[in-house]
Amino acid sequence: MSSVEATPTIRKTALNAVHRQMGAKMVEFNGWDMPVEYPAAIGCGIIAEHMAVRTGVGIFDVSHMGDIRLAGPQALAAVQHISMNDASRLVIGQAQYSALLYPEGTFVDDVIVHRLGDDEYLLVINAGTREKDFNWVRDNTRQFDCAVENLSDDFTQIAIQGPKAVHLLQKLTDADLSQVKFYWVTRGTLCGMPNILMGRTGYTAEDGFEVYIPADEQISEHVWDEILEAGKEFGVVPCGLGARNTLRLEGKLPLYGHEISDTINVWEAGLDRFCKMEKTEFLGREALEKAKSAGVRRTLVGLEMTERGIARDGFKVLDAGSREIGYVTSGSPAPFLKKNIALAYVPVELAEAGTAVKVEIRGHGVGAVVVSTPFYRRSKRTA
Repeated sequence: MSSVEATPTIRKTALNAVHRQMGAKMVEFNGWDMPVEYPAAIGCGIIAEHMAVRTGVGIFDVSHMGDIRLAGPQALAAVQHISMNDASRLVIGQAQYSALLYPEGTFVDDVIVHRLGDDEYLLVINAGTREKDFNWVRDNTRQFDCAVENLSDDFTQIAIQGPKAVHLLQKLTDADLSQVKFYWVTRGTLCGMPNILMGRTGYTAEDGFEVYIPADEQISEHVWDEILEAGKEFGVVPCGLGARNTLRLEGKLPLYGHEISDTINVWEAGLDRFCKMEKTEFLGREALEKAKSAGVRRTLVGLEMTERGIARDGFKVLDAGSREIGYVTSGSPAPFLKKNIALAYVPVELAEAGTAVKVEIRGHGVGAVVVSTPFYRRSKRTA
């Protein structure tokens, strides 16, 4: 038996060649070769990409995300058992934000649950937790009469995001997108292909859609090119993981391994509005009841830097006396807000907006203040 371990294979989406042809800066992200930003020569770069999504439209290759289908007579019961939100409220064509929880009330992952049919649900999961999530779902739904399928490699998923996203996508489909509300899905012909799933969802704190097309290189490249061509009049730009991160941070959208993890519970993460304790049973419910009774000791807050400096992931948060009280989960400049912002866990007694704290940057405490979140909230728009 060889003592040399095989080098893990870096996975590629069906659009990988397109990203490289466009000159994108590629990075390894959760085992995937993904674009972090596109070159300034084509009007891109993280700041330009971020601003395009806030003011116009940008497109992302998010095919590294995973997809799990549950179908059968007891599909709803299975989804109810493994997720914290109440899927019984969904009608066909509706989606909801939810999470899979360990018995301890901490996070396996956060997910989007789509109801596609009477007994059919699609869970969209994170790239870095694909295999773990599928195994968790499969192992914890064996008692239910439903099939659990890993469809993660079946789709190329393209996110079209921004206030002009609906107008761009409408040029390419026969579906009436004006009738699709936020967190609803529809099917229609897209770029000549029938029965394509399109959801008014996204991870940018902006309006937009995510489309699911066959994970075929030729088909994927054709649709990507068609979107870029149709979007020229709206100033569309391709966007990478860099802008995706700054956009979701402005909107206080959690990222697994940062704001949520297997050591953080629902109450601490401030996601209780999506956790329906009135459900009779779901994994993690009992632990959450006990945790709530015991009292929450730390909570996720927004920070705005009041002194020169950028709070980065993992940096220590200090109180006014320079005592360590917490840590930054995510931090960066906010291109649209033109501020340096961060999310951090701090004791609940220091979570009130206006509380002065410090972030340790290169050994020095740099001033910051607790602010209300989300940092950015989009205005209500209609199609």
